[in-house]
Amino acid sequence: MNQAVPQIDVVGAVIENESGEVLCARRAPGSARGGLWEFPGGKIEPGERPEEALRREIHEELGCDIVVGEPVAEATHRYPEVVVRLLTFRARLVRGRPVSREHAELRWVPVAALGRLDWAPADLPTVARLQAEAGAPGEGRPVSPGE
Repeated sequence: MNQAVPQIDVVGAVIENESGEVLCARRAPGSARGGLWEFPGGKIEPGERPEEALRREIHEELGCDIVVGEPVAEATHRYPEVVVRLLTFRARLVRGRPVSREHAELRWVPVAALGRLDWAPADLPTVARLQAEAGAPGEGRPVSPGE
């Protein structure tokens, strides 16, 4: 008999800086999909709109505030233990600087270089969408304190 795999709805932020680089977050070792890269965000709580969840999650995970913009992509990916429905949105920092509270690393990466990171599968459609709009490749760089 097949057991139903639970589904969770999550949101991710495509946060660009003034240089057009995108904030990418590497999942902590030991976590689900540890070591893989993702767009920062998290679970949508019951009764919460996706945009509200994204603002809350970014504040909790990165200690900064954002304005949520237009949707980028919607993707559903079946992992062995869970089905993840990911909604990503463009976002802009309005207060504070990103500081990792849960991730192993934060990195500003040019859109054209996003494909060089090892992404969680649910995030790949967003990477593809962003790269379809991208220019020349570049190198990512770590987020420095106070940035």
